[in-house]
Amino acid sequence: MIVYEATKAEFLEDVLHDELVNNISKNYNSKIGRINEREVRAWNNSMQYMHRVLMDNEIPKDAGVAIEFKIPYTSKRVDFLISGRQGNKNSVVIVELKQWQSVEVIRGKEAIVKTVINRGLVETTHPSYQAWSYAALIKDYNENAQNDEINLYPCAYLHNYVDQGKKDTLTDPVYQYYIKQAPVFVKGQATQLRNFIKKYIQYGDNKENLYKIEKGRIRPSKSLQDSLSAMLKGNQEFIMIDDQKVIFEQAVYLAREAIRTNTKQVLVVKGGPGTGKSVLAINLLVELTSQSMVCQYVTKNAAPRNIYATKLKQDFRKGHIDNLFKGSGSYVDAPKDEFDALIVDEAHRLNEKSGMFSHLGENQTKEIINASKFSIFFIDERQRVTLKDAGSIANIQKYAGEFGGNMSIMELESQFRCNGSDGYLAWIDDVLQIRETANVNDIGGQYDFRVYDNPNDLRETITQLNKINNKSRLVAGYCWNWDTQGKSNPNYYDIVLPKFDFKMSWNLGNSDTWAIDENSINECGCIHTCQGLEFDYVGVIIGDDLRYQNGRVITDHSKRAKTDNSLKGIKKMLKEDPIRAANLADEIIRNTYRTLMTRGQKGCFVYCTDPSLAAYLKERFNNASEVAEKSTKYYSWSYVAEDGEEY
Repeated sequence: MIVYEATKAEFLEDVLHDELVNNISKNYNSKIGRINEREVRAWNNSMQYMHRVLMDNEIPKDAGVAIEFKIPYTSKRVDFLISGRQGNKNSVVIVELKQWQSVEVIRGKEAIVKTVINRGLVETTHPSYQAWSYAALIKDYNENAQNDEINLYPCAYLHNYVDQGKKDTLTDPVYQYYIKQAPVFVKGQATQLRNFIKKYIQYGDNKENLYKIEKGRIRPSKSLQDSLSAMLKGNQEFIMIDDQKVIFEQAVYLAREAIRTNTKQVLVVKGGPGTGKSVLAINLLVELTSQSMVCQYVTKNAAPRNIYATKLKQDFRKGHIDNLFKGSGSYVDAPKDEFDALIVDEAHRLNEKSGMFSHLGENQTKEIINASKFSIFFIDERQRVTLKDAGSIANIQKYAGEFGGNMSIMELESQFRCNGSDGYLAWIDDVLQIRETANVNDIGGQYDFRVYDNPNDLRETITQLNKINNKSRLVAGYCWNWDTQGKSNPNYYDIVLPKFDFKMSWNLGNSDTWAIDENSINECGCIHTCQGLEFDYVGVIIGDDLRYQNGRVITDHSKRAKTDNSLKGIKKMLKEDPIRAANLADEIIRNTYRTLMTRGQKGCFVYCTDPSLAAYLKERFNNASEVAEKSTKYYSWSYVAEDGEEY
């Protein structure tokens, strides 16, 4: 997706007549989402510099120019692209633009610098690494970039940065590997950047290569479960970008520090659905193991562990797999500092006590911190979905303090699910009335969201989509009993909607790998079989525990199935502390549907047993669609400031 594209000649005219920012802004809302003043100022500033760079007759007038190209499946955008040909070879130059004026070298962390962003001094990726990683992602996802042999040439341009000579921090030797992959140009080096562009853009293409990149068939995104084996063999399956890379390097640094100083280090990583928490966790497992550290990947959820084990069993010994992937109750009796590192995914699902009857140990968070020199907790507190879920940042902080550990908190914001749309995630939170967000009527980007009036139509759509690559599934809220007599019988129907003659089984009890089993398209999954996993498309059946009444989305825990243990103990709690119990039940139900409705990479389709809720969802989506459509016709210069801009 490209926000602005033109020939070089048209770009120069737009800048000359002060039309460029207007043209970018008109397209931005409908294609990306909300715009903010900081980005407008950055465009205004940077494009003046790029105008001067391209003012050269040897750069063809019909070379293509694109601004703000959204990388498929991510929330990241490439600042500037120039397309053409080098001889008979297709070429695209990628320019990462920065407003930075100073940089501090960070040693001991690969490709990380410290600079001022949003008035604060923060660690971030080196501009050359950023440009290189974006080029790698485009090549990875776009079939035209591969099949048509479009050569990508990344670079970075820091037009406000003054070269410091031989001791320049930006070009310190520690960054040379990535600078060779993507040269960096600074203030006063417009001629060098121009020469770099002219080297690869010798002939114009009238935007042809930009068209191929934007319209090219997008390769299916890699899922963690598909790429796991290659990752454990040391292959780089996922390019870490921006905040992912920063957190990865910080985690590796803290793991080394914990061993070097004999001081416990605890790192909390906050991140919503699709921000790459699990991918980062597996990357860390591979990296720390390669550095001869004794470490394990820990998760309460059995579903992802079962799928990982199934995917790995052909390439690794069962004992090796079992020693790498552990349940969260494995550390009840572990000695202090037995492990160099414990990597805890889905940390919000940690319980207090362990064991089938919740009678072992004291607190899983405490036991994990005790057993490891370095522990990292990936957490999203809005994905707690049972009364037993006790994982929280407050708990981690408490036990880190008890053990004299140093605790730090970082946040993942890059989006790799929901078509890379941060807007959809915020919109869902607002729609489900979990929290008020700026995305009241902004779904952001081009995510496929639909509301179905008939569950059979929903099932048929998901079934057809699943034929493509076995990556679409139906899931439901836990409002129907999972009867013991039908756990191994595909002809026993748990979920029955008589009005539509709709019948379906819950996932069968004899399968621990529902998310990847080909026949499981005929079974309906629940929160316990899909949390921590992702699909291309997800169909969600919303039961009577979530309804719409008197202008509000309400929850009703009494409509949950009797076989659902998520709210086990709620009746007793209601007698002892009714307000707290009601609030907890409400939070769990909303979190459950939020989690289910964010499993889809490309789309989420829903059916509601409550017609009023269906009407409300349609209205909210239609409002969002109308706002997006109007923004392309009537653009208003009223911006909402947002954090995170790195210009």
